[in-house]
Amino acid sequence: MLTLFYAPGTCALASHIVLEEVEASYKSVRVDFSNKDQEKPEYLEINPKGRVPALVTDQGIVTETPAILVFICQNANRPELSLLDDPFGFAQVQSFNSYLCSTLHVAHAHRMRGHRWVDADDTHAIEAMRSKVPETVGACFDLIERDMLKGPWVMGDAYTICDSYLFTVARWLEGDGVDPKRIPKVMDHRQRVSERAAVKRALADEQ
Repeated sequence: MLTLFYAPGTCALASHIVLEEVEASYKSVRVDFSNKDQEKPEYLEINPKGRVPALVTDQGIVTETPAILVFICQNANRPELSLLDDPFGFAQVQSFNSYLCSTLHVAHAHRMRGHRWVDADDTHAIEAMRSKVPETVGACFDLIERDMLKGPWVMGDAYTICDSYLFTVARWLEGDGVDPKRIPKVMDHRQRVSERAAVKRALADEQ
């Protein structure tokens, strides 16, 4: 039995979707950020980083979305979802998901978590980071729109774990001040992914 620790509105949704996609046997446990559950000793024993997602397995705990997504595919014997049987294809999957994790997500986090980079009482620096988010996040989505989203799915004709991850971060773009009209391919992709049964089940579970 797998256990996914998640918080609504976070990148954990990508893992939640893939668990549903492979019809895994799992349970989900909500981490209440409003109650600072992620900072409590009980959760820090599971993930000392104090972040979500965290996936508890029979072998141990996996953290970081790109790693969790691949593990779920391997564990469920669904290599096609991460192109594991194609070394170059798998590298492309990892490249895309790493970009979302290390660049787009970090740019997004500057809107509400500037205290990670500067003192929380440095209001000018906090506001400067926040005001930059529409530009930096917008640039990330511009790159995805122009060069990275092959269509109809991220990797082309095959639906992969990249699609659940892009769908998840694309749900943040309006809040980040990015005009959806500038990225029609991303918006079309977001709508198409939202119609999948696994996505609907994951979203319902997080309500």
